[in-house]
Amino acid sequence: MAKPRPLSSNQVLSPRPGKSRESENMSRWSEYLNLEEPSPSSSTSGKHSSSESQPNSGIFQKHLHMEWVVQLSKVAEGLLCKLYRLVHILDRPDLPSHSFSDSFWKAGIFPNLPRICIHLSKKFPEHPNKLLLERVDKLGIDNLYDNAELYLQSIEPWVMLLLDLMAFREQALRLILDLSSTVITLLPHQNSLILHAFMDLFCSFVRVNLFSDKIPRKMILQVYNLLYTVTKGGRDYELYNRLVQFVDSYDPPVKGLQEDLNFVSPRIGEVLEAVGPVIFLSTDTKKLRNEGFLSPFHPRYPDILTNSAHPMRAQDLANVTSYREWVLLGYLVCPEELLRVTSIDIAMVVLKENLIITLFRDEYVLLHEEYQLHVLPKVLESKKMAKSGRARQKEADLEYNVAKQVEKMISEVHEQAMITSDGIHRERRILLKQEVGRMVLFFADQPSLLAPNIQMVFSALALAQYEVNWYFQHVRVASSKSKVARIPIEIDAADPTLGFLLDGVDKLCCLVRKYIAAIKGYALSYLSSCAGRIRFLLGTPGMIALDLDSTLKGLFQQIVHYLENVPKPQGENISAITCDLSELRKHWLLTLMIVTSSRSSINIRHLEKATVSTGKEGLLSEGNGAYNWSRCVDELASQLLKHGSLKNLYFYHHHLTAVFRNTMFGPEGRPQHCCAWLGVASSFPECASAIIPEELNRIGRDAILYVESLIESIMGGFEGLINILDSEGGFGALEMQLVPEQAAMRISATKISGNSAKSPKGFSGLPAPGLESYPENGNSIKILEAALQRLTSLCSVLNDMEPICILNHVFVLREYMRDCILGNFRRRLLAILRTDSGLQRPSIMESLIRRHVSIIHIAEQRLSMDLTEGIREVLLMETYTGPISNLHEFDKAADVQSGSAMEIVSSWYIDNIVKDIYGAGVMFAPLFNCFKSSKHIGGYFADSYTDVKELKSLISIFGGYGFDKFDRMIKEHTAALLNCIDTALRSNREALEAIAGSFNSGDRIEREANLKQILDMEALVGFCIQVGQAIAFRRILAEAAGDVLEERAPLFFSLLSGSSKHLPDEIPEKVEIKRLRKLTNTLAVLGEHDMEWIHSIMEETAAVNDSSWSLLPYLCASFMVSKIWFSTNHDVKTGGLTNNMHCLGRCINAVIAGSEFIKLERAEQQRQSLSNGHAPEMVEPEMLTRALAEASIKSAMQVFVKCSAAIILDSSSDTSRSHLVPKLIFLDQLCNLSPFLPRSTLELHVPYAILRSIYLQHYGSSQPIPNEIPMVSPRHSPLISLTHSSPASRPNRGDPTPYSDTYDSGYFSSSTQRREEATDKQQKNMRRSGPLDYSSSRKVKFVDGSSSGGQGPSPLPRFTVSRSGPLLYK
Repeated sequence: MAKPRPLSSNQVLSPRPGKSRESENMSRWSEYLNLEEPSPSSSTSGKHSSSESQPNSGIFQKHLHMEWVVQLSKVAEGLLCKLYRLVHILDRPDLPSHSFSDSFWKAGIFPNLPRICIHLSKKFPEHPNKLLLERVDKLGIDNLYDNAELYLQSIEPWVMLLLDLMAFREQALRLILDLSSTVITLLPHQNSLILHAFMDLFCSFVRVNLFSDKIPRKMILQVYNLLYTVTKGGRDYELYNRLVQFVDSYDPPVKGLQEDLNFVSPRIGEVLEAVGPVIFLSTDTKKLRNEGFLSPFHPRYPDILTNSAHPMRAQDLANVTSYREWVLLGYLVCPEELLRVTSIDIAMVVLKENLIITLFRDEYVLLHEEYQLHVLPKVLESKKMAKSGRARQKEADLEYNVAKQVEKMISEVHEQAMITSDGIHRERRILLKQEVGRMVLFFADQPSLLAPNIQMVFSALALAQYEVNWYFQHVRVASSKSKVARIPIEIDAADPTLGFLLDGVDKLCCLVRKYIAAIKGYALSYLSSCAGRIRFLLGTPGMIALDLDSTLKGLFQQIVHYLENVPKPQGENISAITCDLSELRKHWLLTLMIVTSSRSSINIRHLEKATVSTGKEGLLSEGNGAYNWSRCVDELASQLLKHGSLKNLYFYHHHLTAVFRNTMFGPEGRPQHCCAWLGVASSFPECASAIIPEELNRIGRDAILYVESLIESIMGGFEGLINILDSEGGFGALEMQLVPEQAAMRISATKISGNSAKSPKGFSGLPAPGLESYPENGNSIKILEAALQRLTSLCSVLNDMEPICILNHVFVLREYMRDCILGNFRRRLLAILRTDSGLQRPSIMESLIRRHVSIIHIAEQRLSMDLTEGIREVLLMETYTGPISNLHEFDKAADVQSGSAMEIVSSWYIDNIVKDIYGAGVMFAPLFNCFKSSKHIGGYFADSYTDVKELKSLISIFGGYGFDKFDRMIKEHTAALLNCIDTALRSNREALEAIAGSFNSGDRIEREANLKQILDMEALVGFCIQVGQAIAFRRILAEAAGDVLEERAPLFFSLLSGSSKHLPDEIPEKVEIKRLRKLTNTLAVLGEHDMEWIHSIMEETAAVNDSSWSLLPYLCASFMVSKIWFSTNHDVKTGGLTNNMHCLGRCINAVIAGSEFIKLERAEQQRQSLSNGHAPEMVEPEMLTRALAEASIKSAMQVFVKCSAAIILDSSSDTSRSHLVPKLIFLDQLCNLSPFLPRSTLELHVPYAILRSIYLQHYGSSQPIPNEIPMVSPRHSPLISLTHSSPASRPNRGDPTPYSDTYDSGYFSSSTQRREEATDKQQKNMRRSGPLDYSSSRKVKFVDGSSSGGQGPSPLPRFTVSRSGPLLYK
């Protein structure tokens, strides 16, 4: 074997031996050590050295020796951090090919002179002065000389890193060689504590040097020396030659490592052989499962709860991750040890399941490429040497055969690893999923057994930690025999076992933290009992015969003293006990260093022989046990962090997010796993190194983004579960049922088809009754149950999850869930409103919202928060468009946005129902009290949106704010139309005054001429029809609101309706009375809805401010000459007129009544303002009341009817009477509609026989037998009303249908007349229902030339009354 190169340290370390040299070594690494927390064993080293151990220089030297092993391992971690930072700053340069990215040159470390820098690197180790750089880049070298000082400052910190690497190499190698030569045994079952410290330093030494190959060491050194010579007048850097030698000797690093560690190779081989059985056990999943190495109970004797079959072997499993790393790195740098007979199997097992060697964090080298490049040549060399010596020695023949097997193994294992490694680890993850899951359940049920089995828990955590890290370390690893064509290894990104492992690790750690006091108490009890056992062993004859020297005796006495003085947990609060057992561990380590030293007269073998003969545990076993259990007292958190922390997953957090999304909501995903996926982020900031201060903020920021990304995915999945349940395939499938009409039609169709098993034609989308319970339909129910179970489970888990703390950020999952549920509800609400073709039906809208709310209530049962209040807030937010008029007195805040849902619905209704902007033929149907259309609007006809039941659903959803939004929009539309009427009155004032005069004078010719002077007659009629249509829609909406209020708040509705009957009648009304009246009008509680509503619009818009409004009855009467009547007919199916002309009657009634009322109100206000002390004393006039206002309205309506009848009858001729019928029906319906227009007013101008014959023509001819008419209320059927004899009085509350069964007996021209007719009201023949109650017993005489209630000759004598049938139209 080749000899190692001599180590020279004159320029880096002082050659002084002993204490001064070690102190200097420690001071050199203060940058790497002072930032770290001192270890428990090192925190008291000063006290120990200054007290009892200081006189004994041998003990001090051994203690310092061991401390320096731990310190150098920490130095190695700091060096790796710096190397990692440099590699990422330089954008991971590809050094073998000398290809560097733009980021490499822009990093500011090297001069941006690629040609010069690359040339220097390629020509290494030639001196820069000999390379004639002027020929390479003349301009670049000039730039370099000009800015040499600046460039030197940028690169100098990284040259110091090279110096640190060189110093670390020398010191660590010296310490490794020293320990290897002085420690007599490094076997895990004898000297595990020193072994782990030694191998940790060994592996750190190898990883640092392997990682250093990823930085451009040659370029750093050459460029720095060039800049140094420029700035220092041609003088080289003083350590340049040593650094060149160091870099050159470690190019490649494996070559230098193999040479430096040649003397240590046999000891490494012994260690790797010793840990082989544990590695074999960790790979044998069947044995681990069958023999219960990870089970808290005996596999063959379940009644024995504590597993005492093999506790030491189970404890060794906690270190198997380290053992695997020892094997990978040990055989790489000590290839001769592979020629041991047992080493082949050990190396084969580890190499077959790995593809990379992890150096630091997420940096790695390809395992099999390194073995083929650096191990295989050494094996071939040994094979060649053994082959040449086979003729002389038998050992050479054996060596040759072993070398041949190793060669074959290294050549073939690469391909095997690429094929089988993923399967091996998947099987292991499945095992750990089962074992860890059972362990969690067992210890949660039996927490008292957690403390005795804590080492087993650490083993399970360590194995799970290794498997999770292995998975993410090998994602997208590219590996092949050729460096040119690397094939990425495919790793299953949807492996559900990862979620189980993360969840198991998280729950086990939570159990340990929860019962940490119990573990601490058990450990203290163990230590107390251990003191007696050790004292007994020290007094055995074998130990007495050893004749220990004073040093060992003193150490053992100190150990027993510490053990005997540990706190006793009996009767005390264990969690309050605080003790530091670092001194105990330090003395035990000193004891081990002495008894394992080759220079000691009493060694470890002597102690074992002297104490094992007692039949109990030996002294070393007891001491090692006390050492381990003492760590469960004051270092339990650090042990849990070591074995259970998954902080390194930070460097794979992008892959972590991808795997989470692929597995969390998959078929094998579990909602409870999301807590573990999120909880991992809490440990991410622990990856930050204190050497690089900016790392903490960067890692913390990435951890926060990771948590936010996962929360977004979890909330997305949560929304998906809610939407699945809310879909037609979810709870919607349970709601599918036939309405009675559909069921009747199905039964009829089934009888006709004669086959009850099949759905009749037209019902293919609806299941036959009973089919939903068939077994083949059970899968949908199972899916529904699974989604519901997952939803409730996820709610429970996230509700119970502790807040996630990352730096100064706290994530509370309950709050995210609340925002998610309410946000999804808002989106669902907006989606429910619309269909593909338009607006959804309100009843369906309400049922869908109720279904969604019921799902939210299911989730609310598992959450510690009030979601119902949140639902109300969302509905309020989507409904609120401002304060409710007549109820709220405050103004809308400027920063409050209007509800988008209410805007959508109200705009749709106004555009499609009230305005009918798309020409769907929307008409109001008085018989059904809704709107109908000739075309579909939004997928349905208009009655599907305007029926009272549908509008009740709309009010139930949007409440008072929604109604107020409708009211305001309809008011705005109506106010604009009333403005058009006002404009028409102003522009046609002269013509209307002439028309009024012609009626008074009886000049028909002048009247007809003036009627033709009315401007824009047809447009004005259309505006008035729209006003009537708006009034009708508003009345239906008010009735729906009143019904909803009566159902939901009957007491309030009763109070409001009762108080409305007792409101004072004086005019003008007080503000409070006016608000109350408007509020009751909102709910259609008052009798006259239309007049009150129009009056409120006129009052708000300050309309009727001109005397031209007194001509309104004449303007309305002039509508009788409109051309629209020629296309108007009476529709018996709807009870109205085509072209919505019956809505014109609503407009005329409401506008005339409203205008008269507001004129009188304003006149009274003016009179009262003038009489407030400024007018002379006069007799107080009669107070204006609503009864007087109604009398004035009736007078105006009388004028309108008289003029309209005159225009209708005068415009008719014997040749053209087709328009006469709809006009007369219009007047009759107006009498039926208006409370201010008694039927006697119409009877004065239109004979009964004419109206009777008209209705007989429409109803009698189409249905000759009354009994065949569908069963409808008599108030809706004019034909049935023929059987009644007299009209009845109208009730206070107006009926929504035009065919009311009650009528006023007459109109009142003045208050006196009103009182007189009220007295005579009981003496008149009353008609009980319908407009056709013109019985033969009633006798009415018409006198030619007489006038009835008006001026001018009557037009009636021109008509010949037919007593036998309807009028004959030619």
